[in-house]
Amino acid sequence: MSVTDHLAGALDRRDEGPNVALAEDIAARDDKAAIIELAEAVRNGTNRQRADAIKVLYEIGARRPELIGGECPLFFEALGSANNRLVWGAMTALDEVADQRADELVAQLPRIIAAADKGSVIAKDRCTSLLVKLAKAGYADKAVPLLVERLRTAAPNQFPTYAEKTAEVITPEAKPGFIAVLKARFADMAQKSKRDRVTKVLEKMNG
Repeated sequence: MSVTDHLAGALDRRDEGPNVALAEDIAARDDKAAIIELAEAVRNGTNRQRADAIKVLYEIGARRPELIGGECPLFFEALGSANNRLVWGAMTALDEVADQRADELVAQLPRIIAAADKGSVIAKDRCTSLLVKLAKAGYADKAVPLLVERLRTAAPNQFPTYAEKTAEVITPEAKPGFIAVLKARFADMAQKSKRDRVTKVLEKMNG
């Protein structure tokens, strides 16, 4: 049987159980041939196959990121898809490999940022996560300014989380601008719990 025969859609399942189970099996068996087949399904499969295959790939990445790192060109390509499921699936996959493939991701930052700007909350969340990882991997000079800039337009619901993550990697050069954004956006926080989280970040920055 083909790998695609085990995808959720092929099994007429509406849940992700088969896709997760397939990812776990492929990761455990170090099945590189299956990964190549999944990548082909993302490129040329039906819409359901593409969605299922990208799910399996990023679930493999969550367990064995080194197994999907070679598919970064596919993930970069998928960021430009009109299919939103592929966009945030690709961003999730890139987030899973960001520690190991930092050089490749940094080279594609304009594409990554453009996809996040147009993408869903999940795409934006994963973009923030991968930027933090790039900063920790030695690219703070490129990643931190982007994190601070993205805070300016982050949705109020996501703002406290993004601020907390950015605080983990803030550089001395970016710190004044970061604090200015936190103060400027504070009024956007309608919920006290969110304001309290932003206040803690400010206290940390001023401590």
